[in-house]
Amino acid sequence: MLFLYHAPISTCSQKVRLVLAEKQLEWEGKSINFGKGEHLTPEYLRLNPNGVVPTLLHDDDPIIESSVITEYLDEVFPEHPVRPKDHKPLAHMRAWRQYIDEVPTPSIRPISFNTFFVPIWSKMTEKEFWDYTERLPLRKHFYRKMGRTGFSSQEIDESLDRLSQALGRMESALERTRFIAGDEYSIADVNMTPTVVRLEDCGRANLWDRLPRVADWYERIKARPNFDVAYMPGSRDLGAHI
Repeated sequence: MLFLYHAPISTCSQKVRLVLAEKQLEWEGKSINFGKGEHLTPEYLRLNPNGVVPTLLHDDDPIIESSVITEYLDEVFPEHPVRPKDHKPLAHMRAWRQYIDEVPTPSIRPISFNTFFVPIWSKMTEKEFWDYTERLPLRKHFYRKMGRTGFSSQEIDESLDRLSQALGRMESALERTRFIAGDEYSIADVNMTPTVVRLEDCGRANLWDRLPRVADWYERIKARPNFDVAYMPGSRDLGAHI
């Protein structure tokens, strides 16, 4: 019934795997190899014209966009919910989800790409890099802004500032509730988890040194049964994928 095109290192894939594991859903999947361009094949682009992962097939019908997929899974499979039932708490959770998708999620990309992926592009000629980006349906201009040498120190500082603000907002929320959007684990926690994990993997765990509630939240997140399932072997070994 459920088939997932994903990549171990993809933060958006990690979100969906966290929900699949939390809801104890059975699924099959295929790991997409970015280096081989499997996300840009005509066959894959017919399923996901954005040329990104993840893509969920439910009874062979494609569902795309990780935040859409996570809510879809909770709607179709209501056991072990990851969203509040009541309308106002649900709206509160969705506001957090939207904020996370718009601020910390894109803010981690320059740091992540500079740390792990620039070695790929630095080995290319300018023409090879330009030709590669021309094939990208969704993020051509993001890659070209990054260039073969990575994002500037100013852009990295701006990303870190936005991420620090997001973590500070989390710290304030966690004064009142056990999890980000309430006392129950939800999609808000799911969406924030890959960003915090990637910060740690990029050597930026110092961002929550003075945020004890965020640090406690993260330890509890890592102790949840769905964490080790979603973070399958290779999920945090970005160096092995470049």
